[in-house]
Amino acid sequence: MRYIPHTDSDVARMLRVIGKPSVASLFEHIPTRLRADRPLAIEALDEARLLAHLGELAAGSRPGTGVPEREGGALSFLGAGVTPHHIPTAVDMLLLRSEWYTAYTPYQPEISQGTLTAVFEFQTMVSEMYGLGVANASMYDGATAAAEALMMAERLTSKSRSLLAYSLHPHYSDTIHTYLRSQHGHEAASFAPALGFGADGRVDQAQLAAGLRAGDIGCVVVQSPNFFGVVEDLPALAKLTHDAGALFVVANAEPLAYGVLASPGEMGADIAVGEGLGLSIPPSLGGPGVGLFAAKPEFVRQIPGRLVGETTDKDGRRGYVLTLATREQHIRREKATSNICTNQGLIALAFTIHMSLLGRRGYTELAELNLSLAEHAKATLTKVPGVTLALSGPTFNEFVLRLPRSSKEVVEVLATRGIYAGVPARAPGLYRKETPPSVDGSKLTPPDENWLVVAVTEAHNQSSIARLRDALAEVCK
Repeated sequence: MRYIPHTDSDVARMLRVIGKPSVASLFEHIPTRLRADRPLAIEALDEARLLAHLGELAAGSRPGTGVPEREGGALSFLGAGVTPHHIPTAVDMLLLRSEWYTAYTPYQPEISQGTLTAVFEFQTMVSEMYGLGVANASMYDGATAAAEALMMAERLTSKSRSLLAYSLHPHYSDTIHTYLRSQHGHEAASFAPALGFGADGRVDQAQLAAGLRAGDIGCVVVQSPNFFGVVEDLPALAKLTHDAGALFVVANAEPLAYGVLASPGEMGADIAVGEGLGLSIPPSLGGPGVGLFAAKPEFVRQIPGRLVGETTDKDGRRGYVLTLATREQHIRREKATSNICTNQGLIALAFTIHMSLLGRRGYTELAELNLSLAEHAKATLTKVPGVTLALSGPTFNEFVLRLPRSSKEVVEVLATRGIYAGVPARAPGLYRKETPPSVDGSKLTPPDENWLVVAVTEAHNQSSIARLRDALAEVCK
């Protein structure tokens, strides 16, 4: 049964009001060559046949896992921004509880306590994890959170230039530049590790200092662990940034790292942003993320998104309310700090449930397990003749191998054997054709074509790592 809420007379009245002759005329701005001129060739199926057809399609896929013994699964070491973790079955089961089935948007606290409670707990966990006094909700993902942080820094400093570490995830950088195209006068330049990419893969402090000497920099954005898995020297970078009067923004695509590392706030960050998808739901092709965003309390009035606070009612009972909402759907657009107009409540809830199940001790123990397995993988895989570590800096979960041949070719060969060995550091789509200029005006180039970014987590075991070693040895000889 089709759901068409408007009658023909309803449609005709609406068209008269806006002065259009037909519904088709609403699409005149779309070039004719881009419009379908015939019905889509889709066969209508009843439910039984549709489910059978979808089953056939699913049977042709091989789910990526970290354990080679799992029947029908492919062995996956993919990461590069969304690192796969084991998501407990309890997360899905708890998501189904009726307490969370309250209003989509929590404007009326009397009927939205489930949603408001979940958001409050999410904010509390993000704030504690990042070591900063206030956290928000309703960022699309880590990339948009990074872009929002940059614009927040401009509001706070009134400076319209920013510096981005070249080891920031390329998609984060692309999203930032997409946002900047709509911000007149705002520009961002990149700075790279020493000599393009230094031996340790960390930010070159001399390059950063040179970029900051311009004196009109509003913020510096650094990722740690960075796109190559390398842990940055955040205190040193924070000092350089603050001495120049700029704000220090730390991005992070792997929130589990702070189970073994000091938090960004402890290491000098003014704003921290990241992606929580890896601890929320299994990675998939497309779909939602969940942006993490925290800042110092004194910046709360400029933080984007929404904040939920705790209060009491007239009888002294604890309750939660929407305390601050500066999105454009809540206030005048010109006064808004953000025009992100939806929220990722379900994914944020999954993140919150998983973190609650882990607890403080479990969070740390899981991080230690990840670190141990990744270090074992580094030692094992570099025993393959011709395979070395591309970068010597300390890493968490991800690291870069330098192969004796093109990493793209190696990945393609191993994929035919059910092994997704990692992400080539020069994979198509990672870097824009027009790479942003560096602080000295030169063009930055992507890393070596033989580099392979490998992700290892608790989803793997020693057997799966050994299988990858043997496959690399065969393909790279």
